[in-house]
Amino acid sequence: MRWQRGRRSDNVVDARGRSGMRVGGGLSLGGVAMIVIVGLLMGQDPLQILGQIAGQATQPQVSQPAGTPPADDQQSEFVRAILGDTEDTWRELFRSAGQQYRDPTLVLFSGGVNSACGFASSAVGPFYCPGDQRVYLDMAFFREMEQRFAAAGDFAQAYVIAHEVGHHVQTLLGVSAQVNMARRRGERVEGDGGLLVRQELQADCLAGVWAHHAQRRHDWLEPGDLEEALNAASAIGDDRLQKQARGQVVPDAFTHGTSAQRVRWFRTGFDSGRPGSCDTFKAARL
Repeated sequence: MRWQRGRRSDNVVDARGRSGMRVGGGLSLGGVAMIVIVGLLMGQDPLQILGQIAGQATQPQVSQPAGTPPADDQQSEFVRAILGDTEDTWRELFRSAGQQYRDPTLVLFSGGVNSACGFASSAVGPFYCPGDQRVYLDMAFFREMEQRFAAAGDFAQAYVIAHEVGHHVQTLLGVSAQVNMARRRGERVEGDGGLLVRQELQADCLAGVWAHHAQRRHDWLEPGDLEEALNAASAIGDDRLQKQARGQVVPDAFTHGTSAQRVRWFRTGFDSGRPGSCDTFKAARL
């Protein structure tokens, strides 16, 4: 992937090693609840995540102010290039629909981070917090993608960033608020075909929409790049993650969609380039 052709975003904050990014003295009940929920969503054991956090709380912390990533950091340069291109894509798509796009901020962190959604360990993976409209990324996750999920490659990493930006798009369009309202009404949103699955598959599709426009703008995909993204989408399907973690597939616990569904919806967005093709909430077949 010739990602160097992308415009660098100014909305990346480097909080790696910053003091206060880890929680000392234990977690609140709300923080514990969040870790348990996110752990289940990611197919990981919440007790292991809580244990990691407890160990981190006793480690010394280094004071380092957050700021712009250094220019000689190739990993952060890659992140800035991908985020910058998502900004260019969604600004234009929103403008063509008579709306204004608000750029999200992407926070690079290491170990753990506090957000408007609470504290999260790097074990939960990249996430988007609608409360502060920020994407949070520990770039160690990219190594885990390669080692644990056999999902290597720069376009696979770009897909992960674009998926989280897709959640930001959903927040701006009011989709996330509607899902949260359904949850507050007591509706069950988990499970195969549930609202959470449809929300995640829509974010996959929106990532594909970005990739379509980015390729038209830069012609930056090389042979095998698209397969990298499709492989990454497949590697983090609910069925595959549950099989790895539990030895069996439990559709009632699905939150992100199967491997086949994630691949299908990313491909739908990539082939069409139209956000309108991403209405997973009305789709009879996911």
